Amino acid sequence: MTGTLGYRRFAVQGGDWGAFIAARLGYAHPASLIGIHLNLLPLRRDPAMLADPTPDERRYLDELATFLREETGCQWIQGTRPQTLAFDLTDSPAGLAAWIVEKFRAWTDCGGAVESVLSKNQMLANISLYWFTGAIGSSFWRYHARMHGPWPIPEGATVDVPAGYAQFPCEILRPPRSLAARTFADLRRWSVMPRGGHFAAMEQLEALADEVRAFFRPLRHQG
Repeated sequence: MTGTLGYRRFAVQGGDWGAFIAARLGYAHPASLIGIHLNLLPLRRDPAMLADPTPDERRYLDELATFLREETGCQWIQGTRPQTLAFDLTDSPAGLAAWIVEKFRAWTDCGGAVESVLSKNQMLANISLYWFTGAIGSSFWRYHARMHGPWPIPEGATVDVPAGYAQFPCEILRPPRSLAARTFADLRRWSVMPRGGHFAAMEQLEALADEVRAFFRPLRHQG
């Protein structure tokens, strides 16, 4: 952004892995960033971080326990045996579709009816990006790197650039603001959204775009 494209400062928005990238950029290159906006909070998933929880923190701990027990299977196999899984899914379009659509169904705000929020064309377009490029295998290696390396934000460190967050009700995890503030030291906007889940940019594009604009609007003059 700076060396090649010539921007002195820039803004970053991200969910899923993009949230990790945005947070890491905010930590490692604060002088280059106007701010970051997230729709997933890339915080350590450690119940021990909340020794004497408030009611909202207790709600999160219960949510975290369910997530760690029920929703991390894909992360473990992608993080420990990425190449084995890559051959399986590169060989079978039905297997690839099942792998991806299961997450659309589980992690969207769809109440079990995934086509109520995502059309077949949307899902097939996403699957096709992996199938026709043979890229599902390369997409797994970030999980291997995450599982075998340090957390992107060092323990005890903070992200000091202005930060905003949109909390969608069916996001995979919804940490409380009290916990987020330990890492994001300049948390300026915290919006609880009425609908949407993990794939907010596909599910609730206009609502997310409005939030991003609202957060960065007062920061534009800093660019």
